[in-house]
Amino acid sequence: MADGKKLAVLEGYHYIAVEGPIGAGKTSLAKALAQRFSARLVLEPAAKNPFLERFYGDMRRYALPTQLVFLVSRYQQQGELKRRYLFHPMVVSDYTLARDRIFAGLTLNEEEFRLYEQLYEVMTGHAARPDIVVLLQADTETLMGRIRRRGVPYEADLGRDYLEQLNAAYTEYFRLYAESPLLIIDTNAADYSKGGLDLARVVEEIEQTQSGRRRYVAEGTG
Repeated sequence: MADGKKLAVLEGYHYIAVEGPIGAGKTSLAKALAQRFSARLVLEPAAKNPFLERFYGDMRRYALPTQLVFLVSRYQQQGELKRRYLFHPMVVSDYTLARDRIFAGLTLNEEEFRLYEQLYEVMTGHAARPDIVVLLQADTETLMGRIRRRGVPYEADLGRDYLEQLNAAYTEYFRLYAESPLLIIDTNAADYSKGGLDLARVVEEIEQTQSGRRRYVAEGTG
């Protein structure tokens, strides 16, 4: 296995996407990978969604505008990802466009979802495809603990039922996922207050996933 500390580039990888439910550690890992390889970091545009805070307070009322703003923002970012960057030969993101559809399936009613699907199908044809997706998993109790510890005010109202449904939706979606190589990492044992995932090992696993379409590993602390 390669020494992650000495590796300067990941051969064959130009776009790495990190995915997972709320509290799985996506952004922490994406930032670490981007820093390690001097990659361009593309973060989910959550802070720019004017409906997000209101959505967490009243999901039914603000579900559609929240999802549409996310879809358009992510679509615009995906268009940028398809361009070549002279100073950043690698791109790391903390989401895929599929994330938007997973959340939409949980929050929109039947009529809203039909409208959403029409827009989504058009936009996915223009999205960049990751060279690998790193899917982070954790049980609902672990996710809730991490969400509480990070203390984002509008996430305080997230309930166990919603997180369980979200976890189940992620599992179902990626169960048959075959658009890109998929590395699944169980993060239940990772303590993000003490470094989180072992970055060197994650890099090694990414390299090994290149020779296979799907891998599953359990990670401890870094």
